[in-house]
Amino acid sequence: MSRIFILGSGAWGTALALSLHRRGGHQLTLWAHSPEFAQQILAAHENTQFLPGFPLPPAIAVTGDFAALREAEIVVSVVPSEFLRAVWNRLSAHLRPGQVILSATKGIEDGSYLRMTQVISECLKAPARLPDPGAPTPDLCSLLPDLGALSGPSFALEVAQGQPTAVTVAFDDRAAAARIREEFASQTLRLYTSTDVIGVELGGALKNVIAIAAGIAAGVGLGYNTAAALITRGIVEISRLAVACGGHPETLAGLSGVGDVVLTCTGSLSRNRTVGQALGQGRQLPEILASLGGKVAEGVFTTRAALGLARKHSVEMPITEQMELILNEGKDPRDAIRDLMLRPGKDEH
Repeated sequence: MSRIFILGSGAWGTALALSLHRRGGHQLTLWAHSPEFAQQILAAHENTQFLPGFPLPPAIAVTGDFAALREAEIVVSVVPSEFLRAVWNRLSAHLRPGQVILSATKGIEDGSYLRMTQVISECLKAPARLPDPGAPTPDLCSLLPDLGALSGPSFALEVAQGQPTAVTVAFDDRAAAARIREEFASQTLRLYTSTDVIGVELGGALKNVIAIAAGIAAGVGLGYNTAAALITRGIVEISRLAVACGGHPETLAGLSGVGDVVLTCTGSLSRNRTVGQALGQGRQLPEILASLGGKVAEGVFTTRAALGLARKHSVEMPITEQMELILNEGKDPRDAIRDLMLRPGKDEH
């Protein structure tokens, strides 16, 4: 039996907890961002805010503190990208050597342009925060070799329902990736392993930007031709930047690249696509985000960071550039589509 601490009780964290419970063989703790929200989940026996309709078994512990973190063997980080650094700065003193850390957040930190595992790594390398009284200060750097990422085409709702889903888990250490595969795999969740942490993380983060673009196209009433063009050229953009950052092209042709792009750009459950569709219909971004009820559309926060990362590596990303202008400069979506179509002609490859 493995002790697994899931850091984040949004839809995805809750769905992973349910999937691991169905698999069996684990002691599971689901961490909520506050004791009050943890009590709300416990009182309702389900996550009514983020994943309603799925009763949480009593075997899944729910908490608003980090007390159980030190006893965990695997820590799964599912904190939204905009809150990730603050949460990991708080919890770093509660970790211990030998734990495996798995990031399941799809995003890039704004300002630093860091991937989620890089943010976590920085927090672990920072001067240790004061632990609880009497607790020894952990050797955080010894945790770094077992820091990896989970990504792929996976709507939380369908994972919670137990629908067959395949994702990729990536660690620099093949043994760590194989361990997570064995610990998480079940009849409904299949994991493929990789050593390309960069490609897996950037594929998962950047596809959200393209999903917003696909949603905008649908919102303004455009059809399948436009959607196919956006998806295909979006994959080109994602691959171009991921490779420039050290990722492998074959990774972006897999589940965490093409697979995730296709799902998020076409599926009605995609929050990023939903945001884009509303923008295409003329609604304003603050109103759209407020209507999500606390749920996060990571692509809104990732777009600016992705563009900053692209400029850092001198990588051209025209779709991402237009999404940034729409999201943060108020550009009319129809003007953005026109400008993409009127770009100078070029070879496909």
